[in-house]
Amino acid sequence: MVETTQRGLAVVLLSGGLDSCVTAAIAAREHHLALLHATYGQKTAGRERRAFEALADHFGVNAELRRVLDLGFLGALGGSALTDGSLAIPRGAPGEGIPVTYVPFRNAHLLAAAVSWAEILGAGSVWIGAVEEDSSGYPDTRRTFLDAFERAVQLGTARGEGLVIRSPLVEMSKAQIVLRGLELGAPLELTWSCYGSEDLACGECESCWLRLRGFAEAGVPDPLAYRHEPGGPGK
Repeated sequence: MVETTQRGLAVVLLSGGLDSCVTAAIAAREHHLALLHATYGQKTAGRERRAFEALADHFGVNAELRRVLDLGFLGALGGSALTDGSLAIPRGAPGEGIPVTYVPFRNAHLLAAAVSWAEILGAGSVWIGAVEEDSSGYPDTRRTFLDAFERAVQLGTARGEGLVIRSPLVEMSKAQIVLRGLELGAPLELTWSCYGSEDLACGECESCWLRLRGFAEAGVPDPLAYRHEPGGPGK
């Protein structure tokens, strides 16, 4: 078990995106951080990994408390435009229903891995940057799912009710998330949200669209460079 101070230890799922970055910044106000990242065959895995490492450096998390897991079986199963090259990533605002970018039950696998590590470390909480109110509409980002998963964790782990799932952004808009990140001094310039590009963010996929709208509604510029700027080609 890793030795920690009285502030305690929290395991944070850190994809390298905006939401997970702000979640880590919130968790860091109360806890020491253990950061968990996963690759699962997503098209921008390399760029997301670089964002994760840069964020981990920013938060001062040493190598002992960083883990990168290979969940490649999710990509091998297919069914998502994030992992299947034959499926196009949608452009623009999310439409009705569950989008093709949904990776089936991904958050359950991520949370399960984080809970396992939390038990090993003796951490009391697992943090996830799930957003229900202003997102693509994935079913595994809903408050009801997260509450149900927490109950399963408390029934099926040695820690019992001593291990909780924290999702501080779940009811926030993207604009509120941006402003909260700025308030906390989170390094939003180190994050990566684009689903389809690893050099310049495309500015067209639904993830870029949600991020750009969030910054616009917050009234602050997005620090990332985009191939297609807001209001420009493809918008």
